[in-house]
Amino acid sequence: MNKLVFKLFYCGGHFALFFLIAIVFLAGCTPKITGSATRQIPAETNKNPEVYFCPKDDCGKALEVHVKSANFSAYCAFYDIDLKNVINALAGKSKSIDVKLVMDSSNYQGQVKGDGIKLDNNEQLMHNKFCVIDEGIVITGSFNPTYNDNYNNKNNMMVVYSASMAENYGEEFEELWDGSFGMGSSVKKPVFYVNKIRMENYFCPEDSCASQIIDLIENAKTSVYFMSFSFTNEKIADALIKKNDLDVKGVVDSGQASGQFSQFKRLQQFGVNVIKDSGKYKMHHKVFIIDNSTVATGSFNPTMSGDMRNDENLLIIHDRKIVKKFLQEFDSLRSQ
Repeated sequence: MNKLVFKLFYCGGHFALFFLIAIVFLAGCTPKITGSATRQIPAETNKNPEVYFCPKDDCGKALEVHVKSANFSAYCAFYDIDLKNVINALAGKSKSIDVKLVMDSSNYQGQVKGDGIKLDNNEQLMHNKFCVIDEGIVITGSFNPTYNDNYNNKNNMMVVYSASMAENYGEEFEELWDGSFGMGSSVKKPVFYVNKIRMENYFCPEDSCASQIIDLIENAKTSVYFMSFSFTNEKIADALIKKNDLDVKGVVDSGQASGQFSQFKRLQQFGVNVIKDSGKYKMHHKVFIIDNSTVATGSFNPTMSGDMRNDENLLIIHDRKIVKKFLQEFDSLRSQ
């Protein structure tokens, strides 16, 4: 914190006059703090974001490369991990830099050991899938570093080069590391720019990821497309139904679609063009695409637990070039 120190000098009988002049001078020259100054949005120039789609792309290899390239820190929060090359990369770097891992206890089978790991032992899930590298790179998406997610299930992984985003995710990681599961402070600077690309990121339950998705849907002008592993959130379904006069289409995982609380049949009954994925393995995406110009991804499934109980993260990107890549994945799933 910067401090300004003012010194008063006594000059014989002229102290009172000097003091009065000083007050008038300072009052006239002190800048006013306006609301726009406090709401200044961070903007930076960096490498362009990268998008991977597994199993077409080797997400695990890309993650391994970034971990191995870390110079001083790698902090990761994974719901599950068993991919050997990623585990070996984390273990190897832990010998020379600060490596920490938070993991959900339900998937822990001793695959990673040591002082650098902490488990979520609470009833809710630590469902995140992100890494923060060197306080300047964030890797997130639907991808768990597991064999199935890398080689079988349909997933996405984003790599964003941004100090602003890394600060947000770094603070979230510290909360998890300190044991604040299923709670925490709202993200301080949710909006930022990287290479003039507007981005937003949020964490559940503190930032209500469902509200962010509903807001995107309600402000859609032409289309809403979604790829969802699990879809049980009635309010998000309601928002889609209300926008059914637009081009609304979706793909959901076939196994989850038959669940007791799934919104799949209800969406179909109200005329929403949603289908089951026809693949052999899981359709694990958690993606909403708005007006072919905005995409939301991350670990957040549109479920009540994802919004109100679990530890989740949500990344929103407003950029047509990046959205185009997600549209290609969406079209590929629909064409099957």
